[in-house]
Amino acid sequence: MKILDHTRFSPPLRQTYVAFGPILITTSLGMTEGFSAILLPQLNATSLHIDEEMSSWIASMAALPMALGCILGGILMEKIGRKGTHMLTCVPCVLGWMVLYFANSIGMILAGRFLTGFCVGLLGPPTGVYMSETSEPKYRGFLLAAISFAIALGLFLSHLIGTFISWQNTALACCSFPIICIICMIFAPESPTWLAKMGRIEEAKAAFRWCRGDCDEATKELDVLINRQTLLNIEEKKNFLEIIKDLQKPEFTKPLVIIVIFFITCQWAGLNAITFYSVSIIQLTLGGTFDEYLAMLIIDTIRVFMSIFACILLKKLGRRPLAIISGTGTFVSLFILSSFTFAVKFYPGISAYTFVPLISLITYVAFITVGFVPLPWTMMGEVFPLANRGMGSGISALSAYVAFFSVVKTTPSMFGRFGPEGSFFIYGMLALVGTIILILFLPETKDKPLYQIEDNFKRKK
Repeated sequence: MKILDHTRFSPPLRQTYVAFGPILITTSLGMTEGFSAILLPQLNATSLHIDEEMSSWIASMAALPMALGCILGGILMEKIGRKGTHMLTCVPCVLGWMVLYFANSIGMILAGRFLTGFCVGLLGPPTGVYMSETSEPKYRGFLLAAISFAIALGLFLSHLIGTFISWQNTALACCSFPIICIICMIFAPESPTWLAKMGRIEEAKAAFRWCRGDCDEATKELDVLINRQTLLNIEEKKNFLEIIKDLQKPEFTKPLVIIVIFFITCQWAGLNAITFYSVSIIQLTLGGTFDEYLAMLIIDTIRVFMSIFACILLKKLGRRPLAIISGTGTFVSLFILSSFTFAVKFYPGISAYTFVPLISLITYVAFITVGFVPLPWTMMGEVFPLANRGMGSGISALSAYVAFFSVVKTTPSMFGRFGPEGSFFIYGMLALVGTIILILFLPETKDKPLYQIEDNFKRKK
């Protein structure tokens, strides 16, 4: 295993380095989400004219293969490792952006969007798991929240670059991130949990100590990991019915239901709808008196800063308080946004007060970014039992991408049928319902070792 000499650096620095590779490629994949916002307006200014239906397909084409990529990602992370899956994903990621760079037809654009979206799905299951298994509890939330920052940074960069240069050159710029990711991850260790599962115990111990050091707390967690995985490895191979029975145990079903609800709530609160169609939605919401590209960059900047703030809050606060704050703020912001756009229909004069919907959009993005966006991905890597971590992460990420696609694909028709006021109201009500469910059932996982989180689900009735 070719890794850097770890003795020269402290454990926090090593864990940050391990997280750096996934963060880099996630930035490129975050650009996938924001790319359609600058692509669609530019296409209409070329000979490749598109109608509303084709616009929705170009935007949602990146979301369509995410579920397929997620299934394959869940399989690959168990077969070739978490690190191996990340490095492998960089190849089709670069290829997808290059297809977009050379695209001279709608077909090539759709193909490039499909490939980059497929890579987003591939990394869904292993990213949170890899970072959870290589970081210590007190840094885990901070490092996992950096994934949300990487997505926000990717959105910001795609919009910023796309505002000043062509979408082809924007696609070319996106290629650099996965290339650098491969170089960084060559020298990072594989997940010690996966190595132990493969029976490579000494390598697992070396990888764990590389990331965590030799303190008493780390040694205790390593011993528990090795002992539990050794017992799982010596068990007889289970048949299909036995596997299904294992998946019905509370330590698997309870976190699965919670995380799936969390993902659906996050997606149907509408953030990716606004992300993929930001220019068009801002035009509808703010009217023609405000520069929609400036508004888009303002919102992107807020999202980047709130992603950084989320990293800090996840280290300071628990998961539950942050989820409640995020959900409540998201609902209130959407309710105000819906009410204002509805009132404009009856009192057109108030449309001049563009600061009201703009501030509502900003607070909406701030609240949803600080909690709803990073928390389900953070907790996905924490809550599933050792024996079924890959399966749980795969199913959870699959639900996220199915919800992702459904939101992005239906956004144009929703805004056409219900208007911005009705669409914002629907997103707000779903955010409210989801928040209530999370208040009732979301567990606290902050600063807890992974084995302790698993044991807590076993004990709960």
